Amino acid sequence: MPSDSLQTAPPSVSFSEAFWYWLKLGFISFGGPAGQIAIMHQDLVERRRWISDQRFLHALNYCMVLPGPEAQQLAVYIGWLMHRTWGGIMAGGLFVLPSLFILIALSWIYIAFGNLPVVAGLLYGIKPAVTAVVVFAAYRIGSRALKNGVLIAIAAAAFVAIFALKLPFPLIIIVAGIIGYIGGRVAPDKFATGGGHGKAKSYGTAIIDDNTPTPEHARFTWGRFVRVLVIGLLIWAAGMGLLIYATGGDSVLTQMGWFFTKAALLTFGGAYAVLPYVYQAVVGEFQWLTAAQMIDGLALGETTPGPLIMIVAFVGFVGGWVKQLFGPDALFLAGAAAATVATFFTFLPSFIFILLGGPVVESTHGQLKFTAPLTGITAAVVGVILNLAVFFAWHVLWPAATEAAPFAGKFDWPSLILGTTAMIALFRYKMGIIPVIAACGAAGLVLRLVL
Repeated sequence: MPSDSLQTAPPSVSFSEAFWYWLKLGFISFGGPAGQIAIMHQDLVERRRWISDQRFLHALNYCMVLPGPEAQQLAVYIGWLMHRTWGGIMAGGLFVLPSLFILIALSWIYIAFGNLPVVAGLLYGIKPAVTAVVVFAAYRIGSRALKNGVLIAIAAAAFVAIFALKLPFPLIIIVAGIIGYIGGRVAPDKFATGGGHGKAKSYGTAIIDDNTPTPEHARFTWGRFVRVLVIGLLIWAAGMGLLIYATGGDSVLTQMGWFFTKAALLTFGGAYAVLPYVYQAVVGEFQWLTAAQMIDGLALGETTPGPLIMIVAFVGFVGGWVKQLFGPDALFLAGAAAATVATFFTFLPSFIFILLGGPVVESTHGQLKFTAPLTGITAAVVGVILNLAVFFAWHVLWPAATEAAPFAGKFDWPSLILGTTAMIALFRYKMGIIPVIAACGAAGLVLRLVL
């Protein structure tokens, strides 16, 4: 039986108290979406009891349906539910800003001092570890999502489509969604997703409890829906207009605004799923950075707090620096500006989605389910992530390889050993991502200094 203290809801949370919590979360949110969601659940549901388990899972199910980083969107949702629109903006913004500043600093160190033996050695060891992490991500998502032969076939087809046929990522996602839509009607049992994130538990009475009435600001009205949509589109248009006015319609910053808006709308399945699309564009089409730099950027993203999709800040920084947007004497300013633009346009849709859809979700407690099209998309995402792992492994094991000569140059045996060791640590011994990457980085440094 719960104690009397657990039967009484905690006192209401002030805006300033929430501010300090979300700020702290922005600095400690390591471990990718699973780790970040676990931290929020432990803090907000189990310890602080700001929100009940049922309401937390209900919000999370909605965030999982949306494109974008689900952990950051969940923070926006809870912040909005507790402290209205500004609470959501504060929670989501503080979830991202610390990692933006950290990645700007790390990106500067990387591009300005990356040739130093210490930095080069660390990155040499980290790259195979990142490849192992991507393989592990494909396994984790696949073990949950591929529950029958039909979904496995969709994943395999997606892998062939992007790996062998070089089809664009958005087309694969659209086709997978159509297959899921049709399959949900023809064979609904094959596209059933079960109970989302499991059954809710009770940790005592929460401020926002299972039966707490929906706050006035969280109730759906068409007037509010239209107002939020118009304001969101105006903010996006103002940002794009400012870039076009200040830098021109064909400038790198304007291109980044357009591209990262599109990327934000296609991030079904998380950052790992959209990275191949980002790679295709930023390396092949725009040439903002090289394939090797893309792998290095993912390594930095894995070792910093915040959503993994924050790799867009690294992409922006390197692109702004390389293109010398403001001339050769303002390289850091160019990189920082481009990183900020990439981050702004990547995360703006997440705020709009939550503020638009939150009232609808609040009116459907216990009724929100994954759709069949989403099941098809999630299955395809597994194949796309596996392609990303193959791509990384190729560049790590054959550093001199190119599209024209895919196995040119010397095979890198030390990288194979490091990558295999990292996979054993992740799969067999269940070690965390950060310790594995840190250990491989240290091993890479030793190898570079000794060999």
